[in-house]
Amino acid sequence: MNSFAPGGFAVVVGASGGIGAALVAALADEPAFPTVLALSRGFSDDRETGQKARCGYIDVTNEDSIAAAARRIASPIRLLIVATGVLHGHKNLQPEKTFRALDGAALLENFRVNTVGPALVAKHFLPLLASRGKTVFAALSARVGSIGDNRAGGWHGYRASKAALNMIIKNLAIEMARKYPEMICVGLHPGTVDTGLSRPFQRGVPTEKLFAPAYSAARLLAVIDGLSVPDSGGVFAWNGTRIPP
Repeated sequence: MNSFAPGGFAVVVGASGGIGAALVAALADEPAFPTVLALSRGFSDDRETGQKARCGYIDVTNEDSIAAAARRIASPIRLLIVATGVLHGHKNLQPEKTFRALDGAALLENFRVNTVGPALVAKHFLPLLASRGKTVFAALSARVGSIGDNRAGGWHGYRASKAALNMIIKNLAIEMARKYPEMICVGLHPGTVDTGLSRPFQRGVPTEKLFAPAYSAARLLAVIDGLSVPDSGGVFAWNGTRIPP
């Protein structure tokens, strides 16, 4: 990743998931980042996973946990990726096929994980990003979070929570530009990736459009490497195309 100055941390929140783990593995091979911090609810603190990667605990649904994880970071962060998200399974959550299936608790759970979690990570981690040189805050969003691209409807909670995340990202980009003019805040759509999140919904997805986690991670990092300040606030797909708001 040649666009980043050498030194500083790369941090992946949600590092035990399929895409998160692949991002950690890919970043461990990048010379620009001497340390990769992999944070997850499934990890304990300060466990080494390889030559450059170090594990830590975080629960994005618990602000105290997020704040504690941020306090453990001593070096400036140059790249922060939030790779958390929920679509189904958790607390009997399922995408709604119709408005008749709307449920208040399910809607709140979508927002708690997909919107509030990344927003609180930003609250506590953005002050740790390097003040000079290119820095990136990226959160995994989804094409279905685009209001302008919505042609099918359904999946109310997931769509709405990702649309709200996109607005948080836009707000962060505007606010951070006032103090950190080289910081870039973006959402990323990883494509349909062969992970537990998408597995129940892969029927009908062409083989060439169902990505291995390692492939998606590599493409996302290539997109990040190509970002510049005017891109801040946008949402980008795995192939670098901008997704409409």
